[in-house]
Amino acid sequence: MIGVDAGSGDRLALGVLTQYRMATTEQTHRVIAPSVRIEQTRRRLARLRAEGLVDRITLPQAGRTRVRFPTLYGVQLASEWPELRGHRPSRTVSDPTAVRLKAGHTLTVTETALIFLEGARRRGELCRPLDWIPEVHHPIGSGEAVIPDALLYYRRGPVDGDNGSMLRALVEVDRATMGPERLAAKLTSYARLYRKKESPPDAGVRQDRHQSPRGHGPAAGRRAPAHRRRPHQGEPRPRSPGQSRDRPPRR
Repeated sequence: MIGVDAGSGDRLALGVLTQYRMATTEQTHRVIAPSVRIEQTRRRLARLRAEGLVDRITLPQAGRTRVRFPTLYGVQLASEWPELRGHRPSRTVSDPTAVRLKAGHTLTVTETALIFLEGARRRGELCRPLDWIPEVHHPIGSGEAVIPDALLYYRRGPVDGDNGSMLRALVEVDRATMGPERLAAKLTSYARLYRKKESPPDAGVRQDRHQSPRGHGPAAGRRAPAHRRRPHQGEPRPRSPGQSRDRPPRR
């Protein structure tokens, strides 16, 4: 087939903005295409904006930084893709005023994602753009839940190896805006989640987290409780010592 991957870069750009909520032009470039000139990313974002999939605001107090975010049409389109199936965006994800008011925290969260992405690239390990999933709902019982800033999937070990370990982390970004009582309550909730004997829920159901239709990895951002994570094809299931093959590990 001719040109079957012609829109893969646009697809990844829209998928990232939909899942991350927002990103500056520079952040978007570092996430999706760090090996090319940033002018190419600017042209890509301009094309998506002309097609009504992406919009932008300018933050005067931040050196007139441009912040990109998906339009409602862009969210609707991206949410139909397998790598974003089940994604439940915020109701205000496409509202310019909401984007402006949330920019400080959300852009810091996006910068945190870049620390993991760029670190994995340097070490030759596997952490792709859509392995960073903001605001995933984790029930802890009694109708309560923990919603971290992000859920991270990371495969330690050589990308081409078959003996790497799959890691999962809940990430909280602290900008010193939360009072001590609320912070203590949040830490207590995380302790409850850690002690919870049932296997914790997961974000998203994928046939293979690191094999999306365009090879860009998973996109499972969702707010509802989700399902147990499936291992990579051909990847051994991690087991605790003494655990049988037909019984899932207790966490």
